[in-house]
Amino acid sequence: MPRPPLPPAFVGYELDHVAIAVRDLDDAGVWLTLGFTPLGADEEVPDQGVRVRTLRAGASLLELVAPASPSSPIIRFLERRGPGLHHVALRVDDVEFEIARLVEAGVRLVDATPRPGRAGTRVAFVHPSSTLGTLVELVEHP
Repeated sequence: MPRPPLPPAFVGYELDHVAIAVRDLDDAGVWLTLGFTPLGADEEVPDQGVRVRTLRAGASLLELVAPASPSSPIIRFLERRGPGLHHVALRVDDVEFEIARLVEAGVRLVDATPRPGRAGTRVAFVHPSSTLGTLVELVEHP
């Protein structure tokens, strides 16, 4: 049975992680100094053309996102903006439901269907033009 749409005043998302674009995953030095520690092994996300190193400090997660190949889409971001904030990720229970709900609300999306993310997640991106210039990732955990 499909869930009813959420009222516009309540979204109910939680912050999942913040992603920082870097040229190399070993550029993590300042984050380690700030108390973040690596969480598991680095992971390649072929569908997105990136390598990811997840760092944790308490309950907070930070992802360092680096190009996995010379054709990685993150290279364009790094060339235009340099290293820095890439996206904010929000945890959702059902990414397909959220995609449909956002499309119905007139929100512009990068992804019309979920794609594989890090650690077995399913993800979809909301276009920055709909979120005050910030790329937003919707993350559904297994």
